[in-house]
Amino acid sequence: MDSGTGQDTRRNLPEGLGAAIRGTAEEIAALLRSGTDTGLRIPGAEWSVGEAAAHLALANELMADLAAGHARPYGDGTPGSLAAANKRSLAEFGERAAEPLAALIVRRADECVKALETRATEESVVTPMGPMSPPELGSYLLTHMLGHGYDLARALRRPHMVDRVRVGLTLPFMLTAMPRVTDTNRTAGMNARYDVRLWGGGRFGVTLADGVLSVDARPPAAPDCTIHIEPVTFLLMALGRQGQAGPILRGRILVRGRKPWLAPRFPGLFVAP
Repeated sequence: MDSGTGQDTRRNLPEGLGAAIRGTAEEIAALLRSGTDTGLRIPGAEWSVGEAAAHLALANELMADLAAGHARPYGDGTPGSLAAANKRSLAEFGERAAEPLAALIVRRADECVKALETRATEESVVTPMGPMSPPELGSYLLTHMLGHGYDLARALRRPHMVDRVRVGLTLPFMLTAMPRVTDTNRTAGMNARYDVRLWGGGRFGVTLADGVLSVDARPPAAPDCTIHIEPVTFLLMALGRQGQAGPILRGRILVRGRKPWLAPRFPGLFVAP
């Protein structure tokens, strides 16, 4: 990284991804260091602030180990198995104090970025959600920190760190993960072609053929439904932090196409891990 500009100078990761990971970790650490009562409960969640921070420290360590090529079994990629693995790891790790956890989150995120920067882009890394390239794993780390960082900010009544640029950097992971978290009960027998466009840039396609879902960085040539969505809204909905009714009413989701009724079904096609 160029210390004068704060920009990534290596090209093993997409431009800006390393800086976004490090910056997000630092902002989460700042939240924790601001006189936090780590016993506060996170609204709508089972965890306290301390438990969520401990989970982030453990997850960042896991990702750093994976990036370095170390085998770390952690569930089988399904939401249930990941939740069980999270519960076990938290039970075995007793730290809940703000300062030590803040330091761990930052250090492990930096270690992960450094390890990813030394791997060839085409290499495959084994992760809890299946094989990924180093850029996809980096995007996974960023996505995970943004989701829990948002939770911590809400619990502490502080501004969150999710923004349009960072959401754009989560897309490599999102496109990889979506077929792996498909709710097959809801996609069974379904045929549809979606064009999803994030405001300000970012676009992908989702196709269902007899219930089989595929995702492509290029949208289908003749989509049935085109969804225009504000980026922060997209990520929060994808991570199960927000429903769609409010964003629709506030104009943050716009729908076009010959089958606009497919749009409300889209979020329910996936189960947030």
